[in-house]
Amino acid sequence: MIGNTGMRPSRRSLLTGGAALATTALLSSRSHRAGAAADLHLTAGPARVILRDSPSPETGVWAYDGSVPGPTLRFRQGEIARIAVENRLAEETTVHWHGVRVPNAMDGVPYVTQKPIAPGETFAYEFRVPDAGTFWYHPHEHSFVQVARGLYGAFIVEEATPILVDRDLTWVLGDWRLGADASINDDFGNHMDTSMAGRIGTTVTVNGRLPQPLVARRHERIRLRLINAANARIFALTFAGHQPWIVALDGQPVTPHEPDDGRIVLGPAMRADLVMDMMGGAGERFAITDGFYPQFTYRLLEIAYADEPLRDHAMEAGIALPRNPLPEPDLTAAERHEIVLGGGMMMGGDMMGGGDMMGGGMMSGGDMMGGNGDHIWTINGVSATEHTHEPLLLLKRGRSYVFALQNNTGFHHPIHLHGHSFRVMSRNGVATRFMEWRDTVLVAPKERVEIAFVADNPGDWMIHCHILEHQAAGMMATVRVG
Repeated sequence: MIGNTGMRPSRRSLLTGGAALATTALLSSRSHRAGAAADLHLTAGPARVILRDSPSPETGVWAYDGSVPGPTLRFRQGEIARIAVENRLAEETTVHWHGVRVPNAMDGVPYVTQKPIAPGETFAYEFRVPDAGTFWYHPHEHSFVQVARGLYGAFIVEEATPILVDRDLTWVLGDWRLGADASINDDFGNHMDTSMAGRIGTTVTVNGRLPQPLVARRHERIRLRLINAANARIFALTFAGHQPWIVALDGQPVTPHEPDDGRIVLGPAMRADLVMDMMGGAGERFAITDGFYPQFTYRLLEIAYADEPLRDHAMEAGIALPRNPLPEPDLTAAERHEIVLGGGMMMGGDMMGGGDMMGGGMMSGGDMMGGNGDHIWTINGVSATEHTHEPLLLLKRGRSYVFALQNNTGFHHPIHLHGHSFRVMSRNGVATRFMEWRDTVLVAPKERVEIAFVADNPGDWMIHCHILEHQAAGMMATVRVG
């Protein structure tokens, strides 16, 4: 039986106070903890894992160190990450440290920041981690295939003084298109996926397995780090009988608040850190439901309460996280740019665009389909299907910028900017309620979202849709900071 509601901790108890971390328990694959001088090694290669319950056979995947997700990499804020990546795949690869503000040469974009890692070769990444928070890593080479086959993992940077919780959990949400024999369907990049909502799978996993109940105890406090590692699936999670508080988005602290409409919405590549006081009674069960696609709403998993409470009252310590050292944009002096998202198959069935090839993996938005189905999506009228191309914008280092993201398509687009975090200022002219820093923002059909940031990280940086089929089919560009 699914329970109803329990007692709620007071708003004051959640927003005041603070203390050191009590207990950490990670519900993910193996974890690698690095010290200031520690070197880590990751191997990308084929593996076989169990994605479905017995008697389903194993699934052939591509994985880091043989597991899906790959090892959780943990650092303390300010440490230097040294990670050697060995490629045992039959094709080139790279690793992008999603959301981590790395030097340009460490960003993992093939032919833009590095030569791809060839089969049998190893590339050493080294960078300091400036921000505490929840990040992740994945390839940026052939990513719509490599990520869909399982190449991703969590990258956690701990605060110097973490908030007080009983358990710190990471859930990497995966989405798989599996056949009856549990093998991964190899219909990557088909026209339906690339021109519409992307590759949405048939099986959802949490930390590489079919979701299992979360066993909790009354008055336990849990920090839950959610990472959407899917190619295209958007999640909208509701927690029956519970009031999760959002304390960080895309790794960056935010004023603790309850989610709008009680839903945690995560587009591909997006993250959210939640704090929940577990208030259910002995033996009660509560559903966590994903309802982003209303016609396909399903129960992701359940929270199941043990018989004995953890303590006799809820915690009183505060949950506000310390801010990271992000430069605040000067909106009075900011330079503004329009970033228009176009193309794709519209809801009414009409195809946007068509055009002439312009060479170099780019084309105009005039005749976009033009006999080449790869060029389907555009940014500012240009479709770029290769990483290497002329920058869309030249930005001056240290200057503040406002990008107005205008989605003229019939589909959602999670837009990711490399090398920076940005403030989400407004949606359709309505100011956001909280100081919302992100590296990936979900832009709804016909929506206009304004973001602001300081271009303080020199180099060529990708800006692209993180529905990976949309990126591969043209919705990516580069901005140059110099």
